[in-house]
This record gives sequence, structure tokens and C-alpha cells, in this order.
Amino acid sequence: MALLLGFLLLLLLELCGNTLSLGSRSSTKGTEVLELELPATNYETKDSYKAGPIGGLFQIVHIFLRVVQPNDFPEDILRKILQKKFDLSTDYEKPENVVLTLKIIYYEIGVIICAVLGLLFVILMPLVGFCFGLCRCCNKCGGEMHQRQKKNGPFLRKCFAVSLLVISIFISIGIIYGFVANHHLRAQIEKTRKLADSNFRDLRTLLNGAPAEISYILSQYTTTKEKAFSDLDNVKSLLGGGIHEQLRPKVIPALDDIKAMAEAIKETKEALLNVNNTLKELKKSSAQLNTSLSDVKRDLEQSLNDPMCSAPPVATTCNNIRTSLSQLDDNTNMDQLPSLDKPIDKINDILQTNLSSLVQQGYKSFNDIPEMVKNQTTDIISDVKSTLNSIGSDIESIGEQIPIQDQLSNFMGYINDTETYIHRNLPTLEEYDSYRWLGGLVVCCLLTLVVIFYYLGLLCGTCGYDRNATPTRRGCVSNTGGIFLMVGAGVSFLICWILMTIVVLTFVVGANVEKLLCEPYQNRKLFQVLDTPYLLNENWKHYLSGMVFNKPDINLTFEQVYSDCKENKGIYATLKLENSYNISEHLNIQEHAGNISNDFQNMKVNIDNIVLLDEAGRKNLMDFSFSGIDAINYNIYLAELSKTPTKANLLSFADDLEVKANHLPQGSLKQSLKNNAQTIRTIHRSEVIPLEQSMKYGKARSSVYQSIKELQQKSSGLGMKVTNTLSSLDSAQDFLTTRISSVIVEESQKYGNTIVGYFERYLQWVKISITDKIAACKPVATALDSAVDVFLCSYIIDPMNLFWFGIGKATVFLLPALIFAVKLAKYYRRMDSEDVYEDSSVLGIWHFTL
Repeated sequence: MALLLGFLLLLLLELCGNTLSLGSRSSTKGTEVLELELPATNYETKDSYKAGPIGGLFQIVHIFLRVVQPNDFPEDILRKILQKKFDLSTDYEKPENVVLTLKIIYYEIGVIICAVLGLLFVILMPLVGFCFGLCRCCNKCGGEMHQRQKKNGPFLRKCFAVSLLVISIFISIGIIYGFVANHHLRAQIEKTRKLADSNFRDLRTLLNGAPAEISYILSQYTTTKEKAFSDLDNVKSLLGGGIHEQLRPKVIPALDDIKAMAEAIKETKEALLNVNNTLKELKKSSAQLNTSLSDVKRDLEQSLNDPMCSAPPVATTCNNIRTSLSQLDDNTNMDQLPSLDKPIDKINDILQTNLSSLVQQGYKSFNDIPEMVKNQTTDIISDVKSTLNSIGSDIESIGEQIPIQDQLSNFMGYINDTETYIHRNLPTLEEYDSYRWLGGLVVCCLLTLVVIFYYLGLLCGTCGYDRNATPTRRGCVSNTGGIFLMVGAGVSFLICWILMTIVVLTFVVGANVEKLLCEPYQNRKLFQVLDTPYLLNENWKHYLSGMVFNKPDINLTFEQVYSDCKENKGIYATLKLENSYNISEHLNIQEHAGNISNDFQNMKVNIDNIVLLDEAGRKNLMDFSFSGIDAINYNIYLAELSKTPTKANLLSFADDLEVKANHLPQGSLKQSLKNNAQTIRTIHRSEVIPLEQSMKYGKARSSVYQSIKELQQKSSGLGMKVTNTLSSLDSAQDFLTTRISSVIVEESQKYGNTIVGYFERYLQWVKISITDKIAACKPVATALDSAVDVFLCSYIIDPMNLFWFGIGKATVFLLPALIFAVKLAKYYRRMDSEDVYEDSSVLGIWHFTL
């Protein structure tokens, strides 16, 4: 046990002094999709131990020990003992030693009392047994084979039997505890080899995994560099695109307005041409309609000159027709509408300059920004790549500078030697444990033999007892029961002092180990004692830091190291190895990142020759605003086009004319009027309807009225529109001129921070991994737990305490058991003599009582 504890302490110190511990399972996400993660390491040994069903019995023993030893862990006493300030051989008369002795006695008073009682038991029981044996040999102390008859004899016999049975059951329970503890201890010792092998494999995994994890971390620089190189190769889209997107909200709307204005010029020309051509057609159609109506009107006037119109009642009809001829006049005057040729000529002059092409040049100039950035940053990108390659060389050199591999290989040899030693001596431990197991088995069997005698005595005595038989005539079975009880009592006298000696020795050892080692180890008070300044070395304030760094002023404690290892932290952070090898000095993030930042700060991108629209384009827009399109009096056109082609509805006029003709007598007048009515219908169908459709009232969407209406809307506020467009253009151009430098600087900084961020995150991850994760020392804490909490306390001390608890319980109950056994045997054994009564009535009463 001491060897295993010493090995674990040396393991901790060796890892402290010789390893620059490096981290293990960490996961850090880099910028965007860059992810860095170390593979997890799995260990065999469980970090917790469960005793199983027998754990309940262990808890009973713990409760008993807390009752016997209720005092708190004596930290001060232990400190003084470890500081060698307590030496009774030379300074026993010093007051402080007397006080310390009294404190020790006070702390151990419960154990001392129990031990003293046990020693009294050991001393007195053989003496009492010897005296009892001599006394019985002299026919005293119940040795006389004569039983005095008493009235309460049956009651006493039953009380003695029940009491002995109950006590025997208690003894049996203690024996069961002993058997269980003895077997459990042996079974746990058999598991020691497996436990030790598991811990050694975990320690090898820890030591072998550290160099591989270092190599893995350093190799991840390639992944980081490839990601950075990918972004550097995409400088056109990342940096150039970023600058382009920053300028886009201000520039693109201005170009879109100019593009829309160019389209408006073209549309205006098309609309003017359409309106002008349509007006010409309307004038021709209107003149043709006027001619047709004049011809019809003239024919009607000639027809009304017929002589029949002189005679009544035809004269009245003719007069009515003559009066209505004014309705056949043309209702429009298209000739008064001015021509649009001059505005069209101005638009044609404006269109001599291809504004759309000029706008496209502005688009192209703006969209060429990413390509310009790419061309101007070629040298800078090359320098950054060179810097990144040099950083990779520096990181590889750091991995070579860490003196861990040689140290770990030396320590691996130490582990191998220790494991060989343990395996060589473990058979000896198992052999000694077999002797211990056999001794424990013998102890339990002796107690079992005693309790078997009692059980047999009770069985035979109870079953063979005949209450009608006199003491001298008791049966063989009853007499055998009494003999069994006396044999049990005799064996009890012979073995109880031996059993109590074993109980006292194991009790003193087991109770003190449980209270002074197991409990303070679990609540970590033991570590607090070891961490007392100047305790283990009077010249060192902190013993552990003195062993590791030879710098005892560094606050490095056993409790902190154990707690960090339980939390699976790396040895570097756990043991504060920065005091021996400061990884931060060799892995200066700001230094490496600053080199990249300097390269980006030297980046010069010149984008000051972007012209969104040249002077020709500006003049083109100004000419358009002064083209006079917005000065055209569109209301004249709209008013004229809103009129109907004729003053009256020709169809109604024709129908009315035909009705009137039908009232006339047959003749040339009637026929002529009907022909004229038909002609009017033809004019309406062939000339009026098409004219209406071309003007306003038709269903065609391209009516001249709608075209003029749209043209009016487009030209409304033309000057203001052009002014606003030019203002937006000037604002965008001014933004490019004054702000593009700051935008370039801002986006270059973002771009550079992205690249630098990869390596800041990588180097930070490397630093965290090396300081906190690699060589995580949980297997060391687990091994220490396995040695102390599992092997010593759970495998050995708990079963040993349960053993003395059960055997001690059984041994203590042997005293009342043998008393009741001796008392009860008198009622079962066959007596040599008995009381004789001459009075038959008295004899009958005696028989009845029996």
C-alpha cells in the first residue's frame, strides 16, 4: 500500500517537473467555417467506486465509528506531528507536549475506551474461565449434579432458553458479518491486479497521447493557413466585393436614375412621333369627313328643291329636314392644332448622344472596382502569404522546443519499473491475503462452532425435555442438550480472549485509518494539512512548488493539484508550469498577428478615377430638360380630341331622316331622302367610327388622346426631374471622391481582421490547449483515488472494519450467552441426586410443578 501511494506521489511530481503539459479535448470555432477540435481520449478506470449491497453494512460500521469517534479531524495535532514538534523521548516534560498528548488522548478517547474494555475482556475472560472451571471441579458454581427444586423453575428455564436463543441469533448475525467481510476482502484483493493494470494503461494513454496531441495541434496550422490562403485568393470578391457593396447603396440608385432618364428620352421621342403621326392622320380623316358631310348636305339640299316640297303637307316635312341640315357639320377643327415637328427635332438632336451607352460605362467603371482591387493587391497578398508561411515555421519550432518527449520517455520507463515491481510483489500480497482469509475463516468457524453447540443444546434440550421426569430421570436427548450447552460455554472461555485480541487489534488499526486517512481524504482535509506552509520542509513555504520548481514561494498546493486533476485539467495549468517554461512567451499571439496586420496596413488601393457620367452625358440631360417638351400645351390637344367628330349622331339623324321620308308620297323625293339616309349611315360606319377610335372614345389602347395624356404626365416637371437626377449623380460622385478612401481603409481593415482572426483564434486555441487541455491529469487523480479511496479504504479498511465489527459483536455476546447456557444446562442435564419429600402431597405438587 505504501509502495502504491509513493508511486502515485512520484507520478504527480514527475509530471510536474518534467512535462510542459499540453491540453487535450478542446473545441474552438474559428472565424466563419474554421473549426478546430482535438480527438477525445477515453480511459478505462472509472472515477467512482460503488461497493454494492454490502455498502449498507459498511455504512453501519461508519455510523458506529462516528459514535465512538465523534471528534473532528485533528488537523493541528497532525501538523505538529509531521513537523516533528512532538518527541516524547526527549521533550516529554515540555508543557506543549503534555498539552498535545492530552489532545491526542481526547481525540482517541473513544477508541481508547473501547480498546481498554477489549483488553480487560482479553485479560479477565481466561482468568474467569479458569476460576470457573476450578470452582466447578470442586462441585461449586453449579458443578454439583444436584438441582434444587423451585416453584419458578419452569419459568426460569423458559426465560433462559429464550434469552440464549436471542443472543445466539445476535451472535449468528455477527458471524455472518465476519464471513461476508472475510470473503469480500479476498474478492477485492483479487481485483487489485485488474485495478492496477487499468490505472497503468490509463497513465500510459496519458503519456503516449500528449506528444500525439501536440503534433495534432501543430498540424492544424495547415488547415488554418489553407483557409486564409483561400480568402487571400478570393480578395476580389471578399475585399473588392466588400468595397463595392459599401458604395453600391449610394452609386447604383444615381446610375439607375440616369438610365431611367435615358429610357424616358427614347420613350418621349416615340410618344411624340406616335402623337404627331396620329394627328396628321386625324387631320386627313377629319377633312375627309368634312367633305363627305358637305356632299351629303348638298345632295339633301338639292333633293329638298323638289317641287313636291312646295305643296302641303310635304312642305312641312321638307322644312323640318332643311332646318336639321346644320347637324351634318364637322364638330372638330384639327387644323388649328400645332405640329410637333420642332420638339421631335430637338429630341432627335438630344439622341445624337447615346446616353444609355454613357450610363453603361458608368456601371462598368463602378463594377470594375473588385478587379481593380485584385490587381492592386497582388504584391500585398504575396507578402501576407510569405508571413503566414513564416509563422508556420515558428510554430513548428515551438513544438520542437517543448522538452516533453524525452521526459515522457524517461517517465514511461519509471512507470514500467513500478508496474513490474507491483506485479512481482502482488502474488506475495495475494499469498498473505490467503493466509489472512484462512485465519478469518478459522475465527468465524470457531464462533460458528460455539453457536452451533448452543443451537444444538437448545434443540435437544427443548425437544427432549420431559416435564414429568424427575431431574435424575431426564432423557438422553435432554441430557445431550445440556452437555452441548456446557461444551459451548467451555469453548467460549477458551477462544473468546483470542477473538477479542484480534478484534482489538483490527479495531484500533481500522478505526484510525478510517478516521485519520479515509474520511479526511474524501473531504480533502488531508490535502489541507499537507499544504500547510513549512510543514514537510521547514525551509519551504509550499512543499510542492519547492519540489517542482525549487521555488517554494509559488502558491502550488496538493489540494489545488488534486482538484484540477479531478476536473481533467492539463498538467501545465494544474502545476503552474509557466514558472518553469512560459509558453506565452514562445507563442506571442500579438507578435505573430501583428506581422500580418502590418502587411495589411501597408495595403494601398487606389480607386479615384471612377466617373459615373461624363460631361457629354450631363449636357445631354440638360438639353433634354430644355427641350420644351414640358412647355407644350397639351390641353389644346386634349380639348380638341375630347370633341365628337360630328355635331349630331349620324345614325340618329339617318333614322330620323328615313322616318320622315317614309311619310312622304312615293316619288323621287322620297327615294332620294332614303338614299341620303343610307349614305349618312355609311359615312358614320366608315369614317366617324374609326375617327372616334383614334381620338378618345374608341376601345383601342393606343388612342391619340391616351398617348397625349401619357406624354403630358411624363413631361410634367421634367426640369425638376433632371435637376434631381443630376443632384443625385453629383452626390454619388462626391461620395466616391471624398469617402472612397475611408471605405477602402474600413473594408481593408475588416478583410485583414478576418485573415488575422483565423490565426488569433488558432494561436489562442493552441495556447489554451497547451496550457489547459493536453495531458489532462484525470488519470493521475483517478490512480490516486484507486490507491487510497478504492484499494486502501474500500477494498481493505471497509471489509476489515466490518470483520471486527461482526466478530467483536459476536464475541461480546459470548459472555451473556455462556452465562445463560450454564444456567440453562442445569435444567436439561441428568442430575445425580434430587430433592426427596415424604409428604405425598408435596411430592405431587413437585411433580406437577415439573
